[in-house]
Amino acid sequence: MDKDEPRGTRSSPSSPEGLSVGSFAGIGIQFAVSLVLFLLGGQWLDRRFDTSPAFVVGGVFVGGGAAFYSMYRRLVTAQKADDERRRTK
Repeated sequence: MDKDEPRGTRSSPSSPEGLSVGSFAGIGIQFAVSLVLFLLGGQWLDRRFDTSPAFVVGGVFVGGGAAFYSMYRRLVTAQKADDERRRTK
């Protein structure tokens, strides 16, 4: 952290391995695709076993949870890389 930079603020990453607008869009698309795939899988299972809406609800929660966890891991990894890059400057 620079002396001039207020504590608790971050500037945008300047290197390709940091988070950019494109990577945030990719995270959002991954979240949406995961949610939709688990929703469709739940609908298929509900039709197959005649258990409407049990698998749809379960699929949405599992898909949302998995997508959120993936997004969290990706953001934490990028943040650690950014912090390490700042320390070595």
